[in-house]
Amino acid sequence: MEISFKRPDGKEARGYLAMPEDGEKSPAIVLIHEWWGLNDQVRHTADRLSEEGFRVFVPDLYGGKNAKIGDVQGATALMQQLDMDDAVAQTVRGAVQHLKHRGGEGTRCAVVGFCMGGAVAIKAAVEVRELDAAVSFYAVKPNEIADVRQIRVPFQAHVSRVDEFTPQEQIDAFERNLKSGGVNFEFHRYGAQHAFMNEQRPDKHDPVAARAAWDATLRFLESTIGGHAATGTSRPGHAPIP
Repeated sequence: MEISFKRPDGKEARGYLAMPEDGEKSPAIVLIHEWWGLNDQVRHTADRLSEEGFRVFVPDLYGGKNAKIGDVQGATALMQQLDMDDAVAQTVRGAVQHLKHRGGEGTRCAVVGFCMGGAVAIKAAVEVRELDAAVSFYAVKPNEIADVRQIRVPFQAHVSRVDEFTPQEQIDAFERNLKSGGVNFEFHRYGAQHAFMNEQRPDKHDPVAARAAWDATLRFLESTIGGHAATGTSRPGHAPIP
């Protein structure tokens, strides 16, 4: 369902909320969309995560605009118009605060992002003090968005060995920087293309890599913010292929 919330500066932001069966007391995830915007694909991802026992909110970083999947020119224009500092400090942080307030004392919250959203997740892991964990998928320019050595929460990265947007030397430097900063992190590499998790991109989607990454993500989230692991009902080995 679509909801609105107040950012720390008092402005209103909107997004998509997917609720699990256990409701407001479930651990929370702020899910950051790709450069296409808040579309049906990311809503579907939010729904899948909610089926695993998480409250999932996708803030609309583009204010109601989006680009059709495959429209690189349109997506580029939207991303270039985005104020990343404002998006993280106000919209993402406000979403985290909103979910924690709704869940009550003890609620834990992670940020998960893909592509542009993966970069936002890195920046949030450094700057949003209320976060408890972060997961970044094939972030664009991961070493430029923030000083990753300053990540203070458990962090998981999923990267491509054949990423056309981020050279492997940059990905290697990303991992080295995490190590040098003493970050508590996991680093997963896949022989699949950038955007391999996006089932609506048959030219990029890799079902085997997507399955492995989904399982690893569920295990990481359950170990850092809670979830089905506490009740023994998690089924990461049977996670659906998108």
